[in-house]
This record gives sequence, C-alpha cells and structure tokens, in this order.
Amino acid sequence: MTIRLPDFKGGWRAYEPREEPFAATPGTPLASRTVFSAAHVVADPFADTTPDSPAAVDWDATLAFRRHLWSHGLGVAEAMDTAQRGMGLDWAGAAELIRRSAAEARSVGGLIACGVGTDQLTGPATLAEVRAAYEEQLALVEESGAQAILMASRALAAAAQGPEDYLEVYGHLLRQAGEPVILHWLGPMFDPALEGYWGSSDLDAATGTFLDVIAAHPDKVDGIKVSLLEARREIDIRRRLPQGVRCYTGDDFNYPELIAGDEQGFSHALLGIFDPLGPLAAEAVRVLDTGDAKGFRELLDPTVELSRHLFQAPTRFYKTGVVFLAWLAGHQSHFTMVGGLQSARSLPHFARAYELADGLGLFPDPKLAEERMKNLLSLYGVTQ
Repeated sequence: MTIRLPDFKGGWRAYEPREEPFAATPGTPLASRTVFSAAHVVADPFADTTPDSPAAVDWDATLAFRRHLWSHGLGVAEAMDTAQRGMGLDWAGAAELIRRSAAEARSVGGLIACGVGTDQLTGPATLAEVRAAYEEQLALVEESGAQAILMASRALAAAAQGPEDYLEVYGHLLRQAGEPVILHWLGPMFDPALEGYWGSSDLDAATGTFLDVIAAHPDKVDGIKVSLLEARREIDIRRRLPQGVRCYTGDDFNYPELIAGDEQGFSHALLGIFDPLGPLAAEAVRVLDTGDAKGFRELLDPTVELSRHLFQAPTRFYKTGVVFLAWLAGHQSHFTMVGGLQSARSLPHFARAYELADGLGLFPDPKLAEERMKNLLSLYGVTQ
C-alpha cells in the first residue's frame, strides 16, 4: 500500500509506509551523558480559545508525554521554547506547567530542569524590572524542587545597553541561586528578539561576555546550553569552560557529532529534537554508554535529516513539526497547538516530516500514523 504525498514543486509522489517501528524499550537513566528532552505541551482542543487568549492545556496528555520521556531514561527540560514559551504559553501557564511537571517528576523519580525567564513582562522594562521578573521565576522553580535553566530574555535584550548590563544581571541571579543552574544562550534564529544578546551582534564578542559570566561564578553554573546551530563555535566554547562546567548541546543540526565528542571532550544534550526522537535517542546514548561511538553515530546520524527539516527557517516554527509528529505517533489525540501554531507550516512540510519520521521507525503504530496523515491530507482536499 502506498500513500500519495505532495512535494515542494506542486507535484505528487507515492510513498510506501514502513510496516515495523524502531524497537526501543524503556530503560534506566543514561550513564555517559546527561540528556534532556525539551518537551512540548499538549493543547486542549475543546477549549474556546483564540490565538490572543491564555493557553488551554490538556494536563493529562501533557504529563503523560513527560512520563513517556522519563520511562526511556531521558531528563525533561520543562517550560522551554519547545513548550511555546512566548509563543502561546504565557507565564501563568508556564508556572502551572512547572509546578505540575516538577511534582510528577518527584513521583516517578524523573530528572527535570525548568526554564526561568522574564515573560511576565509584556512591555518595555527597566533592568531592575528584568531582575525582579527573573527572581520571581527562579524562586518558583527552586521551590518546585527542579533545577533552574536561566533562559535568554527578550526584555533584557531590549533593556541592556551593553555587555556590562548582562554581567550585572546574570551575576546578581547567580549569586542568588540556591543550586547551580544551566545558562541558556538561544540564538536569533530561534527568536529574532534575541539579536545582539550578551551585548553584541558580533558572536566573538558575545561569546567573550558569556564566558566572563561563567568565569565569575563557576560554582553556580552546572552547565550551559548553546543553541546557535554552529558546531565549531560550540566546540570552542566547550573547550574554554571552567573545570566542572558542562556543555549541553542545543544544536539541532549537529548533535550527533557534538554528543559523541572528540579527544578534548564532549557535549551533553538539551534538545527540542529529542522530543520526537526520545526512544531512539535514548537507545543511541545507551550504545554510547558501552563505549561504542561508532554504533551511536550509526543510530543517530540518520535522524539529522529529519531534525534539519523540522528546524528549517523560520526556525522558531519547529514546534509545529514536533507536535505534528507527537500526534502521528499517538501521544495525543489531535493536532491542535496553543496559539493556533499548527498553521505555521505547509502541507508539503508536513508530508516530508511524516516520510522522514516513518523511515526512521519513530511511529509505534505505523498504521495509525498513516491513517492520521491521510486524514490531514483529506482536510486539504487530497484524495488517495
């Protein structure tokens, strides 16, 4: 049996779906690398909402997906941009997500870290207001028992006059943190409002300021997450970190080589692509746990084409592909997103994502995925 899929040139192609999924079984936490999946939220499809209203979340399905990730030994990076922070999920929704997920993590013994930002600020803000917003979120995350991830702030990017303002704000927060945090540098390809972060659009200068923040407080920095989609820059930063500070790759284009590492070190992982790749990624890292870097690459390298497809420009809309694949995989009953973001990608984009994910065996029930793909095609007027 074949399915008729649209291509990117206005034509059609026949695709024969895979019959058997990739065999991955739940397992214990990973050993050689610390690996977080930045998890998406599941919208409530029956709520009477608009793109401008607060998000309505299906909490049961959202927490069930986190249990799925934990069952495979992955950590959950909660309330990050994958969960549509600033793109449908406001601070009130993110705060509730953090509370619920942290409680769920405690109940199952799962590893969790949560995003700390300033998204309760909805207009221009002073540096003092930015600090206060960060402090409010940091307090909530620490009270929940989760590790904190200090996310890049749109408000700070707008308010800062130069590198010294970043040094002051981050220094203040790190001195205040009760436990070591993860610092997150998110590039403007993920959020255009973060252009010039760390006080400069010159990445070399910005890197210098970023490293200065870490060097001043190495005991308060567990690690850094770098999301610039530049493997060489991440490797350079990784080699310049103080002893004991980890690098968590956020590079959804080059993650296999960065996690595998080289003779001078390796990256751990905190990745949005590990939402749809969870079981396969966990299996690959378990192979790496045995010292088999070649086997690890053989499993993970073929996934890069799918990741690059989902994260293609405009990169910030990668979340749409992540949720689309979760629907096809049966992790949720619908393809609805908070803020109506399911409309952010085209039908040919969805078709290619389905083809690549199916080829990797990511769907536990390939027949269900095929049926749902056909249902989506029918909504666009496509007959098989």
